[in-house]
Amino acid sequence: MVKLKTDEAIEQMRAPGRVVAQALAAVREAAEVGVGLRELDAVAHAVLRAAGASSPFLGYRPSFAPVPFPAVLCVSVNDAIVHGVPDDYRLRDGDLVSADFGAELGGWCGDSAVSFTVGRPRPADLRLIATAEAALAAGIAAAVPGNRVGDIAHAVGTVCRSAGYGIPDGFGGHGIGRAMHEDPGVPNEGPPGRGTKLRPGMVLAIEPMVIAGGTDDYTCDPDGWTLRTVDGSRAAHAEHTVAITSDGPRILTAL
Repeated sequence: MVKLKTDEAIEQMRAPGRVVAQALAAVREAAEVGVGLRELDAVAHAVLRAAGASSPFLGYRPSFAPVPFPAVLCVSVNDAIVHGVPDDYRLRDGDLVSADFGAELGGWCGDSAVSFTVGRPRPADLRLIATAEAALAAGIAAAVPGNRVGDIAHAVGTVCRSAGYGIPDGFGGHGIGRAMHEDPGVPNEGPPGRGTKLRPGMVLAIEPMVIAGGTDDYTCDPDGWTLRTVDGSRAAHAEHTVAITSDGPRILTAL
């Protein structure tokens, strides 16, 4: 069931949204050659503590997961698409990093993701990241009252496919509010004019994921969380929490 938020609730959701934006900015600044993924998780955790917020990621265990998620930050490097578990890996020159982070504050959740390169970037990686960001922008632009979830999906998918990239099968965005995952699901591809009608008060996490190799398939690491491309090609991920209002879409996870 879709849970509509009041104007007051949407304003309250800006608090965790800002924490998410601050944490991702801090992670991006700290992500240098030689820095370990666990260190990036610690940076994100410090932002949570300073804000008095908690993590909806830490200890989260959906039905597919063999173990609860062990960190506050998902950090996926190179061929990892999403849900990367921070481990002992240390960043190398030219790595592509996707960082996904959530915060809970005042009973509300925020969720966002950003992709970036470390050291000297590969031009192909910059194009991949730019496409994920353009797909996110297109999805947000479609998040207006009177449209349907399928219009967001179509906008996202059109940008990704036009660039020749793959879209991980079965993964997309979601409603968000008191819980990190609420109805409706927001696919990253599909026909326009289908699905739940968008109304003021809906809040969605829109999150394109793109695979450079063009395939939609993925594999899962032994940790039960980290998803990787089957062909070893790189992936990028972009996400914002967005409120649908009568004045147009409002990004809640911006600084």
